[in-house]
Amino acid sequence: MLRTHTCGQLNKENIGETVELAGWVARRRDHGGIIFIDLRDRYGVTQITFDPEVNEQSHSEADLLRSEWVVNIKGKVIARPSEMINEKLSTGEIEIECSHVEILNKSHTPPFELNEENANVVNENLRLKYRFIDLRREKIQKILITKDKFIQHLRAYFTKLDFVEIQTPILANSSPEGARDFLVPSRYYPGNFYALPQAPQQFKQLLMVGGLDKYFQIAPCFRDEDPRMDRLYGEFYQLDMEMSFVNQEDIFKIMEPLMLEVTKKFSSKEVIGVNEVGRFKQIPWTEALEKYGSDKPDLRFDLEIKPVTDLVKDCGFSVFADAVRDGGVVHALKVENGAKFSRKEIDDLTALALSCGAKGLAYVIIKPEGGLQSPIVKFLGDDLANAIVKDLGANPGDIIFFGADKWKTVCDALGAVRNACGEKLGLKDKTKAAFCWIVDFPMYELNDGVIDFGHNPFSMPQGGLEALNTKEPLDILANQYDLVLNGFEISSGAIRNHNPEIMYKAFELAGYNKEKVDEKFGAMIRAFEYGAPPHGGNAPGIDRILMILTDSDSIRDLYAFPKDGQGRDVMMDSPSSVDLKQLKELKINK
Repeated sequence: MLRTHTCGQLNKENIGETVELAGWVARRRDHGGIIFIDLRDRYGVTQITFDPEVNEQSHSEADLLRSEWVVNIKGKVIARPSEMINEKLSTGEIEIECSHVEILNKSHTPPFELNEENANVVNENLRLKYRFIDLRREKIQKILITKDKFIQHLRAYFTKLDFVEIQTPILANSSPEGARDFLVPSRYYPGNFYALPQAPQQFKQLLMVGGLDKYFQIAPCFRDEDPRMDRLYGEFYQLDMEMSFVNQEDIFKIMEPLMLEVTKKFSSKEVIGVNEVGRFKQIPWTEALEKYGSDKPDLRFDLEIKPVTDLVKDCGFSVFADAVRDGGVVHALKVENGAKFSRKEIDDLTALALSCGAKGLAYVIIKPEGGLQSPIVKFLGDDLANAIVKDLGANPGDIIFFGADKWKTVCDALGAVRNACGEKLGLKDKTKAAFCWIVDFPMYELNDGVIDFGHNPFSMPQGGLEALNTKEPLDILANQYDLVLNGFEISSGAIRNHNPEIMYKAFELAGYNKEKVDEKFGAMIRAFEYGAPPHGGNAPGIDRILMILTDSDSIRDLYAFPKDGQGRDVMMDSPSSVDLKQLKELKINK
């Protein structure tokens, strides 16, 4: 071994010992005779002193040392002078009086400083290009170590509950999971392709058919989706789990204690909104859209949206009346203390509503000194305007925003406004963790006027085959649920469709004939014909949960080697072109 201790291990109990350390030169200081360096590894920093009166040769070699050189140090642990004690460091009471230094490797001058104070100043793509250097930062190392402990905790939790960890294939078949596949051409079967799995969905259901009734996996998933703050381009990891002979509540009772455990262990956040036995709130999808304008509501703050359709359906304001007459709705969002919003802030919120498909964003300000201020009051009339204010419980200093359009458009627009107001007013308390389940998702939705699956096509419809045969597709609910934390969807799951007859009918309503279903999902159909048990599960996103619990700025912070915001690996220069020989082997023309 090139070291007896790590750079974060020594303290005053080691004074007098001769030790050997190895690491990177984090900082070098020459104080007119005595040279100091801070030696760093992932465990911490230790100060090394080079005194010519102690060892002239090591002092001469220390004069050559520069930032990020890799060195081996031998010397005696001594106490720092009292005025030089650094209480911020675990090693701050001692230093090493060097008797021998060996340069293990030199370094070019790094393209940026590694101190955390300047971390946000450096261009992100420069950091990603030199990620092998950026990884030396304490903040990044801490989050990667936290992620390791987080995954260990997940494994221990499910192993204790008698789940079996099983690895499912990476080279799989294409399936309609809702995103674009990454395709891998087959050399053996020219013109045919594997698909990297968007999720182990079919395989884990087949494991249930195989009698492995409790499965979990730290599963890699691949989706060709646009990157964003909470979604890394290309790949991510989820805690995939599935159980047989269960209903929705059984899944919830497994997941809720785990979420409470990891929140307590990996953050300092206080969990709010749970009942006396630690159960999470369950909100039907329709109610979530109507109250919060989102199926991933941030429940750290109230700001509920309320329907006012009946109040305004016959009013003199044509924007409201026409929307109701055409089958739409009018909803209102009361924002406490929102009267202080400037005209520009209101214009920005209006632009946000427009981006969600709304035609505009009406508002009424309840002035702090009393009275109403709004371009629409003269159309509503004072009596109706005051009736709306009373119905919403608005007070002086508040503002009310209105949406008038089709139900979903109004929900989306006011939901975006609600979220932005929560941000503006500082209501998103980072010390809180608010979980909830969104349940009763619609089984189908209209996609360009055509019936399509709303979410997971493998969910069991509520009411089974009878519902599929007797209800309008858009009225059918799925046995599907999402887990939401602080405004982010952190898991999606369902009780699965395990019956071939029900599956054929469910896909038929979405435009898939029997032949297409057999072509796409033949293995599952065959398996379900041989005694498939009722089963269900879910798959929390590991990185997204940790992003929230650690208040990271981006999900990219959770990866050792992330892609950039355009899906590129600027360090490895991928995606990149390949040799013509490789394309020829795959029967692909350039």
